[in-house]
Amino acid sequence: MGDPAGIGPELVQYVVRKLGRKIPLGLIGKTNGIRPGKPSLKGAWQARQALEESVRLLRAGEICAVVNGPVSKDWLGKVGFRFPGQTEFYAKSFGVKSDDVTMMMIGPRLRVALASTHLSLRQAVLGLRSKQIVRAGKHLGETLQKLGVRRPRIVVCGLNPHAGENGKYGNEEKRIVQPAIRELKRKTDFLISGPESPDAVFRMAWEGDFDGVVALYHDQGLIPAKLLDFDRTVNVTAGLPVVRCSPDHGTAFPLAGKGKARPDCFIAAVHLARRLVKLK
Repeated sequence: MGDPAGIGPELVQYVVRKLGRKIPLGLIGKTNGIRPGKPSLKGAWQARQALEESVRLLRAGEICAVVNGPVSKDWLGKVGFRFPGQTEFYAKSFGVKSDDVTMMMIGPRLRVALASTHLSLRQAVLGLRSKQIVRAGKHLGETLQKLGVRRPRIVVCGLNPHAGENGKYGNEEKRIVQPAIRELKRKTDFLISGPESPDAVFRMAWEGDFDGVVALYHDQGLIPAKLLDFDRTVNVTAGLPVVRCSPDHGTAFPLAGKGKARPDCFIAAVHLARRLVKLK
């Protein structure tokens, strides 16, 4: 259910009522003593315990996939949760290096993979390496193939305005991005292009020119994903031995308990998790 003070519990209850007869769903989490819209240490502990319980159930084979409700990274940090996000938590829990998993946003018309996730912009730019782009491109292409795209058309964003303009605005495209693109072309059968100017590429993908986009840092990918497909975009962690999805929205504490939260994204996450389980 995510943080019990957020919109997760009411969305989960709606999803169970709507889909529970068609899909075998289990509920992980508690709301005991928690008021909607009032985050607390107790609620954060319950959210953390639910995450840990989901790992236990996945390892035991009692569940096939997990769909996480939204959590507060700030409140989780106050109860000893030492991970930037749930993506990194599941990677560590299953013995996978954080550099070997990819955070992806899968929507109806825009599919985005991130080369890096929860880092400051400075860290993301200074730490960018070709291997991160290659990993994100491979995971995106493999996921798109699972979803029925025979030969995915994947475009890689540039880091700088106008993808560097041949070095005028930075040389990261030549030093880092172009070598990654060449490696992806050598090692995969995907149709790879780029580096493309990030101010145009997402619109092109949304209109159907590409099947997926590799973004080089968190907000470069998530801003267009949430703008264009917010109500139906699903966060997927690729590279894990299990299926893990979540709706692409936060706890929305001010909306909790008021019946205003939309369930579309959570429903989409459950359907996508089920689909990926069948394709494993």
